[in-house]
Amino acid sequence: MFYWLYLTFASTEYVPVLNLLKYQTTRTGLAIVTAQFVVVALGSRFIRWMKAKQGKGQPIRTDGIERHVLEKSGTPTMGGVMILAGLFAGVLLWADLTNVYVWAVLLVTAGYGVLGFLDDYAKVTKQSTAGISGRVRLVLEAAIAMAAIALIILFAAKPPESPELLTSVTFPIFKQYFVDLSWGYLLFGAFVIVGAANAVNFTDGLDGLATVPVMIAAAAYGLIAYLVGNYVFSTYLQLHFVPGVGELAVFCGALLGAGLGFLWYNAPPAKIFMGDTGSLALGGAVGTIAVATRHEIVLAIIGGLFVAELLSVVIQVAWFKRTGRRIFLMAPIHHHFEKLGWSESTVVIRFWIVSIMLALLGLATLKLR
Repeated sequence: MFYWLYLTFASTEYVPVLNLLKYQTTRTGLAIVTAQFVVVALGSRFIRWMKAKQGKGQPIRTDGIERHVLEKSGTPTMGGVMILAGLFAGVLLWADLTNVYVWAVLLVTAGYGVLGFLDDYAKVTKQSTAGISGRVRLVLEAAIAMAAIALIILFAAKPPESPELLTSVTFPIFKQYFVDLSWGYLLFGAFVIVGAANAVNFTDGLDGLATVPVMIAAAAYGLIAYLVGNYVFSTYLQLHFVPGVGELAVFCGALLGAGLGFLWYNAPPAKIFMGDTGSLALGGAVGTIAVATRHEIVLAIIGGLFVAELLSVVIQVAWFKRTGRRIFLMAPIHHHFEKLGWSESTVVIRFWIVSIMLALLGLATLKLR
């Protein structure tokens, strides 16, 4: 909205303060502050309201960590609503709303947020850890992801040097090598987005565990979007130039600010859980940004923690079905370390450290060309 005001006034008269709004860096900073303020302002009242509405709060797995049943019972869920409120406020106020990439990421974020909300609602009302059907949810997630990717392919500006880039898979380190999948990219992109959403969903099992790694990934991809969307920087670093994608830096800023605001209430001991409303939406957003910037494979590095959490569940289930035995003491893997005797805060902080190291490693691929 404010970017539109800048364009409106710039066409008639010069206003020095509004002139700052043409810079993505300025609007990214303002999006961070706006999103954080909205979430913190909503916090206490929203949490009290959710406690009153939900009663017993989010159901806790009885076959999981025993102390969780005692310590976390009664904690409300659906805190993702707070995150999305701050995120959307930051984006709608400061981003260029004529940019197709912004709307594509908003589509996935909102769509996955609704799916997550319905899942959380089913769990709370039934007081069961089983929400809506997993298969139904995956089909809907894939459909939303493909709709967003189609939006980008059809309406985004084509890179001048390689128009086929919008349907291609690029690879870190190899500067010129990419594979054009044509419309088959819909399936690949959907796999990345759905995988990212569910990986973050599995990670969200301890207070603050998913929040900070998502913020770290958002910061990393905010930098990537800014560099890839800038012709000078992308040429210098020998990256594929994607016109218009730099505007997603503002989205990443809003996501970072919303995460900071939510962490105020989600830090151990959490006053509210983000639930599937938040984890699916945030994971889907990060996955869509990775697709939009054509750094999908780098997501496996920057989001390596999420990949490990997802794989631990897949491996555990597959191995148990085949042999009747478990590889991990409990999956996802953060519960495995709790079973080994690590305290919750130890697991969370060490996983944060791992996320920072992986994000730095992922960013290092930008120079290794």
